[in-house]
Amino acid sequence: MTSDRTRLIREMVRIRVVEEVLADHYRDEQEMRTAIHFSIGQEATAVGVLAATSAQDWVYAAHRTHAPYLAKGGDLTALVAELYGREAGCSHGRGGSIHLIDQSVGFAGSGAILGEMISVAVGSGWAFALRGEARVALTFFGDGATEEGVFAESLNFAAVHRVPVVFVCENNLYSISSPLATRQPAGTSVRGRAEAAGVPAVAVDGNDVFAVHAAAQDAVRRCREGGGPALLELSTYRWREHVGPGWDHHHGYRSAQEIDEWVERCPIRRAVASVRAEEPGIDELVRQWEGESRDEISAAVAHARALPFPVVADLLDGAYAEVAR
Repeated sequence: MTSDRTRLIREMVRIRVVEEVLADHYRDEQEMRTAIHFSIGQEATAVGVLAATSAQDWVYAAHRTHAPYLAKGGDLTALVAELYGREAGCSHGRGGSIHLIDQSVGFAGSGAILGEMISVAVGSGWAFALRGEARVALTFFGDGATEEGVFAESLNFAAVHRVPVVFVCENNLYSISSPLATRQPAGTSVRGRAEAAGVPAVAVDGNDVFAVHAAAQDAVRRCREGGGPALLELSTYRWREHVGPGWDHHHGYRSAQEIDEWVERCPIRRAVASVRAEEPGIDELVRQWEGESRDEISAAVAHARALPFPVVADLLDGAYAEVAR
C-alpha cells in the first residue's frame, strides 16, 4: 500500500512511536541530560506540511524539533545520539534536543531562543530569491513565539520583499502554562495578524493531516512560483508537559478532562478512520508500522548508548573561531 494518504499515516505512526519510546527512556534512565520537548499529539502538523516540500527546501524549527526533523527525513540514529550527548550526534553531542540539524535533507537547524529561527528562515528565503532559486524556506514555531517582536518584523520584511517563506504556527493554545486566551485580546488570531502585515494566511485544523497537507501544498507552491510568503495557523495540542516526558494536569493550568478531549481527536486515529473504507487493511498496517518503528528506535537507542562521549579537550570545537593575527 503506497498511496499518499497512507504514507502520511505511516510517517505519523513512526514519529509517535519514536517519541513515546524516547519519553520512556528519558524518564526511566535519566541518561539524556537535555531539556526535551515532545510533539506527541501534534504529529499531523510536521508530517502534513513537510510532505509538501522538496529536499532543496530548508526547514527551521524551535523547541519541538523531533517531529519536523524526522518528517523532513532527518537521520534518526544521529538524533538519538544527540539526545544521549554522544559525539556522533547530529550536533556532536553539544546541542541536545532543541538544537538538531541535518542539512543533507534540508533540515537547516533549530534553536531554543523563542522566535529566533523565524527571522533566520526569512533570511534564507530571501537568499533563495536573490539567487533566482526555486526553493522555499519554512519555519515552525508555537503560538507563544507570535508575541515576540521578531514575528512582526519578519512578517513585514517577508511581505515587502515577497520572500519565499512559509510561516508555520503550531497553535497548541499554551505558551508553557499560559493559555492563549489570557495572552491575546478576544477576536484576534495569529492568522489575522499575518494578514494585517500583508501575508496571506489560512487557519487549518492541525490534527487533520490531509487538510494540513493540502494547505501546505498551496503555500509552498505560492512561494516557489514567486507569489511571496504565506502563513499556516495550525490548531493542535500537545499531550505531554511543555518540557519533559510526563503528564501535567496536576499543575493546575489545564485539566485532565481537556487533555482527554484532545486525545480523542488524535490525528493518527482520525486519519486511519478517514481512509478505512478505501484501505480496509489499514488497521493491520498501523500495527505493523508500530512494530517496525519500535524496533527501529530501540536499535537506535542501543546504538547511541554504546557510542563515545565527546572528548573534553574538544568540547568548544565549533563554538568559537580562531582569528588569525
